Amino acid sequence: MKAYIFPGQGAQFTGMGLDLYESSQMAKDLFHHANEILGFDITKIMFQGSPEELKETKVTQPAIFLHSAILAETMGSSFQPDMVAGHSLGEISALVANKTLAFSDGLQLVYKRALAMQKACELTPSTMAAVLGLEDGIVEQICASIEGIVVAANYNCPGQLVISGDVDAVNEACESLKQAGARRALLLPVGGAFHSPLMKPAREELALAIEATNFKSPACPIYQNVSTTAVIDPSRIKENLILQLTAPVKWTQSIQNMIKDGATHFIEVGPGNVLQGLVKKINPEAETSKATL
Repeated sequence: MKAYIFPGQGAQFTGMGLDLYESSQMAKDLFHHANEILGFDITKIMFQGSPEELKETKVTQPAIFLHSAILAETMGSSFQPDMVAGHSLGEISALVANKTLAFSDGLQLVYKRALAMQKACELTPSTMAAVLGLEDGIVEQICASIEGIVVAANYNCPGQLVISGDVDAVNEACESLKQAGARRALLLPVGGAFHSPLMKPAREELALAIEATNFKSPACPIYQNVSTTAVIDPSRIKENLILQLTAPVKWTQSIQNMIKDGATHFIEVGPGNVLQGLVKKINPEAETSKATL
């Protein structure tokens, strides 16, 4: 069974999507439509912008969504998913790909999500850190013992977890994690504490936008970051998408459940190949590849 997976923030690069734009009239039309919806020339930033410009949350999130969603759309009949999943932001790309959301609705949600998260980041000095070489349970225990807000935010693969919270608490947790035997505990160059309680203001703002958006019955199940299991009910999909901003991304558990349900081939749709690497670490026997036109 084929599982299509969609990347999140961090996969961006200068020139992303240009090959798509140049090789497909449908892609070109969708990119122009995106510029109209957003009210600025995002294609120009994607194709020619500096890494600094692409790193701005209000650019990064729609840019990654566009690369992923437009590629899935232009694959036509060769895009035949049995199941889909997306890492954080990638969940909205996956919901457009499996026909739960219309392209324009997905893009508007992504942009509102990006702006809401940016605002939440500005309220409290906060950050994230990657922790390598420790069991999940030990990381969770140490985070729970720290004063202030610090939580497990991304379960990327066995031995690779990201923590998130206020700056002092994350720094303190990193020191304790190194003492507990972590191979590395290093701060990430991000603007805030994604997938932590500090995103609550963004979640409340995004909830209003999600509730006002039409979610249809999907063409195939989505394995969401919050639930990790197959979901096809539009009301549950909405609920999980709202919870996602303050809940951890349970990527390891989602991939394990997809494999348990019959996934044998994981195809990454969008910029980069990070997710293929994570799938291989979760299950070395899984087949992985990159989606192309």
